[in-house]
Amino acid sequence: MKIKIGNFEIGGTRSFVIAEIGNNHNGSLERALQMVDQAVEMGADCAKFQMRHLEEVYRQRSLRKDGEDLGTEYVLDLLRRFELSLEDQKTIAAHCAKKGILYLCTPWDSRSVDELETLGVPAYKVASADLTNLPLLERLCATGKPLILSTGMSGRQEVQITVDFLNRRNAQYVLLHCNSTYPAPLHDIHLRWMEQLRKIHPLIGYSGHERGIAVTLGAVALGACVVERHFTQDRTMEGPDHAASLELAEFKRLIEGVREIEEALGSDAERRVSQGEMINRENLGKSLVAATALSKGTLLEPHHIKARSPGQGLSPQSYEQLLGRVLQHDMREEDFFYPSDLKDERIEPRNYSFRRPWGVPVRYHDFKEYADRVQPDVFEFHLSYSDMELKPDDYLSGTYKAGFVVHAPELFAESKLMDLASPDEEYRAQSLRDTQRVIDITRDLKRFFPNTPRPMIVANIGGFTMDAPLPPEVIQAYYDRFAESLKQLDMEGVELIPQTMAPFPWHFGGQRYQNLFVKADEIVHWCSKLNLRMCFDISHSRLTCNHLDVDFYEFAAKVAPVTAHLHLGDAQGLNGEGLQIGEGDLDFPRLGAILDAGCPDASFIPEIWQGHKNGGEGFWVGLERLEGAL
Repeated sequence: MKIKIGNFEIGGTRSFVIAEIGNNHNGSLERALQMVDQAVEMGADCAKFQMRHLEEVYRQRSLRKDGEDLGTEYVLDLLRRFELSLEDQKTIAAHCAKKGILYLCTPWDSRSVDELETLGVPAYKVASADLTNLPLLERLCATGKPLILSTGMSGRQEVQITVDFLNRRNAQYVLLHCNSTYPAPLHDIHLRWMEQLRKIHPLIGYSGHERGIAVTLGAVALGACVVERHFTQDRTMEGPDHAASLELAEFKRLIEGVREIEEALGSDAERRVSQGEMINRENLGKSLVAATALSKGTLLEPHHIKARSPGQGLSPQSYEQLLGRVLQHDMREEDFFYPSDLKDERIEPRNYSFRRPWGVPVRYHDFKEYADRVQPDVFEFHLSYSDMELKPDDYLSGTYKAGFVVHAPELFAESKLMDLASPDEEYRAQSLRDTQRVIDITRDLKRFFPNTPRPMIVANIGGFTMDAPLPPEVIQAYYDRFAESLKQLDMEGVELIPQTMAPFPWHFGGQRYQNLFVKADEIVHWCSKLNLRMCFDISHSRLTCNHLDVDFYEFAAKVAPVTAHLHLGDAQGLNGEGLQIGEGDLDFPRLGAILDAGCPDASFIPEIWQGHKNGGEGFWVGLERLEGAL
């Protein structure tokens, strides 16, 4: 099978190379034009951009930051600043024509398709986030132009549903294998999945977000007829795509190709959506939401339902299953539908019994809902950087019997991660200022929770790197800087408890490396030296043990005596983080006995990935499964 895009034949012996500029111009038309010139210099066949109208892509509540999840807030902040206008896109398209390079653009909504049609683009690229967005694909098929679809964030069944949809409409298209994390870990890429993807559709390419070029070359060796890579002028610029992009000079990494390809090939086992992809799917994907306020008992019809980002509710691929069902509860406009709306029952909280204090994670906007439905011993407030601008009095009133914990933001304004150990003194100073603000907020919250004598603040204190772990000889200097930071903070009345960390944290939707408070012996040593206690994140530490090939239960026995608070989620492999209890490989009764011996008074919350969705359904399931073990 072959298709034509402009003057290029797709599916022959030559790979069609796309330089994905996307939003890496950071809102500058001048930079965008410079990058087109550089794409020509590189020998790319195509310079590709993106177009979206936020009011067509996201819920209005999301755009208002009305209690939105932290990742979505971050993405929206960047998009508002970095989007180019239609007139800018016209200028870029004309410049591409002048320079002899094909101009393409990814539309994220139907209005963008309409506008791009006026530019005469010869084909459309579909982002991974919209592979499941059948309404948008319907509009694109109506143009009669070839499509290039990335398949990141999706498993085999979802790919098959979309392929069937396109085939019924006689569309011409290419599927790109993709891992939608930025940068993508080599062990998550699984290039051999291309062989399975080719069984679904014969035209297969590769859209890469890994570091360097070797894996992409491996994809070409496996028959990729289209290759897409992000392009940037500077990988350190603000924005989630830069870190996963290539600079002009990075061709030198060709020498490293053989070993990188060996690691990246993976297996031909069934594709699983990775943890990082789940994060980005939540932020960028689509969900079915209520088109208007709906009452319990409504017979759901097409005009009651629309697809909007973020992807935290029921997949748009469940649209037909939802039609004709009787709604079991009231819904506000733009409330998410959930898988439970395809059933006739909903999981509700109840009184739970544990041997230690238990709690639930909350944010300001949903605190009242949880406080009205359940009576935990502890509420853990997860703050985003925008939450720090809110007034607690707008969400809390009077006093509460429960205790409270605060989880400090990991991400602050301007895409800054907290790093109290950074060798960059200016960066560390900013982290100190932001952390002090969290401490002050925590002291203020104490007036609502008088039964908490010294509230704890859970913090990811930094020590991360982008491209490789720190060499062992510099680790102590990082801990020493963290110790100095502790001396500079006014922590009167509060207790800062670092969180045990996984070796591969997800920042901005991509993998980084974590270097502090990862290994058990280091944790115990520095807790003793700095007079600290820990938040023992069970899921994080299980991933650490899997990576280091050490016994997790021995790790737990070492860390439990310095533990003040627990985050409980299951785990699997190297990045299966925050899984539902019982869906990973942890033995919770065995762990419970270790915790009873080492930290019998430590409180805990269930930290289940997106457990707060659908009224906290994931938390209630987790708490039920933990009863008896703790």
